[in-house]
Amino acid sequence: MKPTLTERLLLRAPLDADLPALLEIYGDPATHQYNPAGPLESAEAAGHLLWRWQLHWARHGFGIWVVALRDAPETVIGFGGVAFAGTDSSPRLNLRFRPTAWGQGYASELAQAALQLAFDLRGATEVKAVVAPDNVPARTLLARLGMQETGQVQDYPWLPANLRYSLTAADFVSAQRPGLDASQQMLHQAPRLAA
Repeated sequence: MKPTLTERLLLRAPLDADLPALLEIYGDPATHQYNPAGPLESAEAAGHLLWRWQLHWARHGFGIWVVALRDAPETVIGFGGVAFAGTDSSPRLNLRFRPTAWGQGYASELAQAALQLAFDLRGATEVKAVVAPDNVPARTLLARLGMQETGQVQDYPWLPANLRYSLTAADFVSAQRPGLDASQQMLHQAPRLAA
């Protein structure tokens, strides 16, 4: 599958060769500061996650990307994109970067590309995200993207609920194409994304 290019990033489907980078990033406690499940602890766990991502790509033609810089495509700096989660019919935005990639705008650039894919190319009517209440950097990013807090998700009964965010296709289109009314916005949307 052909990679997606943004201004600075190369986004591509995951390969078996990405397992070491996945374990490095998802096994780093710093990248799981807000994740109660904690970092991945083994190559087997990382391999299972990689396999799930590859299966999603095979079934749907999109999913979690491997993120590299365009000028250093061999170095994985993170993972992210949109993918279906559980039985939800709306794709969910996910992202995780190496700490050395934080604070450089890569998350925003990746998220914009993922939303563009979901809404314009795959015809999603909504994209969701789930974030811990104390994850202020992620909440700030979601707000900048135009995502609205819509409720809570109780992933772990012994911990505070996570926050659910949502962005509709109509809101995304109006933010991308100001001045269009709702009927004109619908003309710019692709057919519905199939789960």
